[in-house]
Amino acid sequence: MTNNRLLKGFEVELFTGRRDGRNVGIAAIAKQELEGFVTEPDHRNLEYVTAPESNYGPLTEALLAPRRSLRTWLQSRDLTLLPGSTLSLGDATRFERSDPSNPYHDLIEATYGTDVVTASIHINLGIENPEELFQALRLVRCEAALMLALSASSPFLNGEVTGAHSQRWLQFPLTPARVPLFVDHQHFIRWTEEQIAAGTMHNVRHLWTSVRPNGPERPHQLNRLELRICDLITDPAHLLAITSLLELRVQQILRDPSAHDPMTRSALSLDELEQLSLNNDRAAAQTSLEATLHHWEDGRPLQCRDWLLMVMESVEPLAAELDLSEQLQPLATILDQGNQAMRWLAGIRDGGTVQTVLSNSIKAMEAEESPRVSAPGHHALG
Repeated sequence: MTNNRLLKGFEVELFTGRRDGRNVGIAAIAKQELEGFVTEPDHRNLEYVTAPESNYGPLTEALLAPRRSLRTWLQSRDLTLLPGSTLSLGDATRFERSDPSNPYHDLIEATYGTDVVTASIHINLGIENPEELFQALRLVRCEAALMLALSASSPFLNGEVTGAHSQRWLQFPLTPARVPLFVDHQHFIRWTEEQIAAGTMHNVRHLWTSVRPNGPERPHQLNRLELRICDLITDPAHLLAITSLLELRVQQILRDPSAHDPMTRSALSLDELEQLSLNNDRAAAQTSLEATLHHWEDGRPLQCRDWLLMVMESVEPLAAELDLSEQLQPLATILDQGNQAMRWLAGIRDGGTVQTVLSNSIKAMEAEESPRVSAPGHHALG
């Protein structure tokens, strides 16, 4: 049944720097000399995008091949790739422009400063039917905190422990400040045009929220759901496990919207669901898997881990049908050992420093890109 899987693609943002974890910007030069990389307004991070793919097998190589290419290029400059989603050892008081002549970057720097200088993973799932797309968006919006909790990897800023598991999500400016749960495609079109007319959005891309509809001609032509809340996930097995869980939840609502659409299943109004989702996202950013969240069905409180276990149990039959059970297995490791932020903070409690835990993760990130040893009868991925 693998032909029933959705198309998947990733936007991967990465920081560059030295092996001791200090951020060093080089994105503008990298864009000139390497294919497939684009700059962000600050040159300390850059981005690449994977091509849409429905099957999971090719996705590991699609995620790692650009990293290998970039790493080789960086090594000649005594630089490397950095894990984490904030300027962990960087200077967050100073914006470092990748393109000083770009007027949109002028706006970004003046309006937001270094709050936007973060690295993350955006997960895109292909859904072309507008009604199905907005049903899926409503469910994912109400459960986005779970995905952030699994992916949190930004407990540091300016060399300090911030006290949050995802400092990135706490500092990143949600824009516009209020984004409703959209009733349908026409609601989204009308709302977007109103925001641009009012100046709360400067263009159709200026919608920075946990999840949004995307497509070749926003807001009119849409073909995918884009989950934007996740911190950078460097381990491809963990990223694909989270993606599998997201896809299975979307598959559930596509198959039975009456059972999974918050607009019809929740005892709360859409305005209340909007606020609940915002509160859950912030709680997950603060303590991730240890957070107390509130379920969209009725607002009841529950522990993040418990909610995740409920969701994982609910998708098991569909995972078996779509041959995704094995793909989900790394989630158990994350729940047992903690996400990246929790593992780093455990290292700090054990006497490490921000620099030492980052240095160890820099080595681990490089090891992830090494060609895997093939089992008998199988080809290595490298």
